[in-house]
Amino acid sequence: MSGPRDRTGTGPRTRPGRRLRARLRSRLRSWRSGGSAAWLRTRKPASLRTAFAVAFAAGAAAVTLLVGFLSYDAAARLVRVDEKSVFSQVVRDLRSQVQEKQFVPADYTSADPDHDGPRDDLTRPTRTEVQILGAGGRIVEPGRPALPVGAAERRIATGAQAGRDTEREADIGDEEYHVATVALGGGRGAVQVAQKFSETEDLLSALQQRTALLAAAVIALSGAGGWWLARRITGRLVRLTSVAEKVAEHGRLDVPVPVAGRDEVARLGRAFDDMLGRLASAVQDQQRLVQDAGHELRTPLTSLRTNISLLKRFDELPPDARDELLADLAGEARELSDLVNELVDLAAGQRDDDPLSDVSLAEVAEKAAASARRRTGREITVRTIRPAVVEGRSAALHRALTNLLENAAKFDAGGTEPIEVLVTGARIEVLDRGPGITDADLTRVFDRFYRAATARGLPGSGLGLAIVREIATAHGGHAFATRRPGGGATLGFTVGTGKGGGTGAGSTTGTGAGA
Repeated sequence: MSGPRDRTGTGPRTRPGRRLRARLRSRLRSWRSGGSAAWLRTRKPASLRTAFAVAFAAGAAAVTLLVGFLSYDAAARLVRVDEKSVFSQVVRDLRSQVQEKQFVPADYTSADPDHDGPRDDLTRPTRTEVQILGAGGRIVEPGRPALPVGAAERRIATGAQAGRDTEREADIGDEEYHVATVALGGGRGAVQVAQKFSETEDLLSALQQRTALLAAAVIALSGAGGWWLARRITGRLVRLTSVAEKVAEHGRLDVPVPVAGRDEVARLGRAFDDMLGRLASAVQDQQRLVQDAGHELRTPLTSLRTNISLLKRFDELPPDARDELLADLAGEARELSDLVNELVDLAAGQRDDDPLSDVSLAEVAEKAAASARRRTGREITVRTIRPAVVEGRSAALHRALTNLLENAAKFDAGGTEPIEVLVTGARIEVLDRGPGITDADLTRVFDRFYRAATARGLPGSGLGLAIVREIATAHGGHAFATRRPGGGATLGFTVGTGKGGGTGAGSTTGTGAGA
């Protein structure tokens, strides 16, 4: 039953064909709707090395072919002109002979035993074939090979004027000749001279073949040289591309980067290596920040959960316990909020969106001191000695100095002496009379989440001084901490290079909260 259906073309055999056509139409539609772009994206990119080598070989080929063509054309032109001039000179010499003296055909025969006849004068300087024609154009002595004699040559042989001539090119056998016929005059006959120029063409053909072979060899060598040169030039680029692909594929930032040399590729490699180093450092900082933040957030969150569980028995607690519980909740919430805000500031890297501008450090010190007085209720004095005007972000510098002042107020909570702010050029110092800093803590007080043993009972997250260091570093300076003579500590930071300062020193003193 399948046979007839197969023969008519309507059976199962046609279904794969219809499916194939439908699949092709579907792929064509996908190609038109964006498949071509996808194909270009998935297509293997062309090799820069191959492109360089092909371009180098193409340039060398163009130059070689041009030089070869011009050289061959000039050489062929010179050879042909020289050959023509030699033959023309032979014809002129023959015309001069027959015009100066009346010769007969026998004078040009090859039977001259002394070889001093007029024929020898023609054949001695060059390879010239000679054929003698008698009256009426008959051949008296044929040449080797025999030269053609036509109506033009017969007219010349029977002519009365000596020296008349005719020239033509003739194919004799497989060779080509220049043939000239010069009349002896008086109807006595004529002398035919011929020179083979097919040898010259064969020579030029061989020269052409050698030029073509030389051009092919030069093109091949230039291609190989271009490939070798491209490998030397692009080798480091290929390795650098491989490194970038590994980084993109696996996310590893500790891969070695080729940085040898002093050219642009080496500079690119060093820049890429520096970029990977900075990325690795940023990733490590981020991981450490997340780990430290998670550790620091556990304490307030645990305390909050404990106090929230007590809220279930809030009605059972005495009034004093209720007040204490609510105060604890408010303090823990405030501490958690401060910690989160400081984490956000630190994670952002202190990259303020405000543009850089000229900032007077004296004004920053005055504003920060006024803000700290209101928040802490402490007496704060500001002294300036030639304060600098620097390029920076005023809000960030204000935040750094405020953190230092609040830190000083926290550690010198029961102090009676004022907290001092000293601005000297581009250097800002905050001096207090607190417990001071031990030698072991001097190098770590600006680390994230680090808290000295004397500070673990005090509120804070350990991020305030770390933010100070970040801001100082972003402004081209550094943070520092020293022990103050007579007790207490001196913490501060520098800001790049100042643009100028005041002409003298000033002092401002404020006391009391909300002053």
